[in-house]
Amino acid sequence: MNTFNVPTKENVSPNNQAIFDNLNNALGFVPNLYATYAHSDTALENYLTFANAKTSLTAKEKEVVNLAVSQVNECLYCLSAHTAIGKMNGFTEDQILELRAGFSTTDSKFDALAKLAKNITENRGRTTPSVLEDFFNAGYTKGNLIDVISLVGEKTISNYTHNTTQVPVDFPEAQPLTLQTI
Repeated sequence: MNTFNVPTKENVSPNNQAIFDNLNNALGFVPNLYATYAHSDTALENYLTFANAKTSLTAKEKEVVNLAVSQVNECLYCLSAHTAIGKMNGFTEDQILELRAGFSTTDSKFDALAKLAKNITENRGRTTPSVLEDFFNAGYTKGNLIDVISLVGEKTISNYTHNTTQVPVDFPEAQPLTLQTI
C-alpha cells in the first residue's frame, strides 16, 4: 500500500508555502491534515476557502455538525481536532460525546441540529422528513439548512481525506464513542 507522508514547507509549492506560513502564524503549527492537502498545488487553498466561508451558523453550531458528521464517517483525526475545538467553544466532554452520537440533552436546538447532521450524513442527503421538521421547529431556517448541508460536505471532504491517507493525528486523540461514554 502507498503510504502518505506529511509534507513539510520545503516539500510544497510556493503558494502552499505561503499558506503554511499563515497557518503557523494563526495556529502555531500546520495541522497534519492541512499539510496533506498540500500534496496538491490547489487543494489546500480551495479547502481552506470552503472551510472558512461565511455561514449563518455560529461557531458552536458548526462544531455540532463537525462532531456528528465526523463520528458517522469514523474519522479519528477530525473527531480529535473537533473535540479540542469544541472544548475551546465551551462544550464539556460529556456534551461532545452526546453531539458525536447525534443528540444533545442540554440544548434542544443543538439536539435538532446534531440529529439533522447525523441523518444527512448517514442517509447521503436523503433526510428523514421528521428530522427535518424537528430542525425547522427548533427555529432554524431554510438558509440554515443549506448552510448545514454545505458544512456536511466540507467536513466529509476532510473525513475522507484522513480516512484514505491515515496521516498521524496531531491533536489529543478523541476517546472511542461507546454506550459507556454517553
